[in-house]
Amino acid sequence: MILYRPVGLKELELIAASGFREFPPRLAWQPIFYPVLTRDYARQIVTQWNSKEGQAGFCGFVTEFEVDDTFAGRYPVRQLGGGPVYRELWVPAEELAEFNAHIRGPIRVVESVYGDGFTGERDPESGLPLGVVEAGRGGG
Repeated sequence: MILYRPVGLKELELIAASGFREFPPRLAWQPIFYPVLTRDYARQIVTQWNSKEGQAGFCGFVTEFEVDDTFAGRYPVRQLGGGPVYRELWVPAEELAEFNAHIRGPIRVVESVYGDGFTGERDPESGLPLGVVEAGRGGG
């Protein structure tokens, strides 16, 4: 199953530090990890939220990854209001390590959105923030 996860700068740095193999543990106030089923939904989140929030670094990234179909099937698809674009899985935070173990291949950044408040430097080759590139090399 192909899934998407909209993330801000800090979360992407942590993903990069894992070698783009896993998502970081949830914070105490985040009981659910929710990957989404459509790229359009992820794009809306990074455009409408992450790129406008200082806490997200005024930038957002759509990540794409694949999870074993059988394993992903244990989590029912949640349909939110607004139509079929708004579908997501709800993975309890305590099951995230197991979920990560079922990711096939790397987590890929497929879109980047930078808001007006973004002040960081970007890598000229990848277009990603330098902190993400350094974390991916083991320097962050």
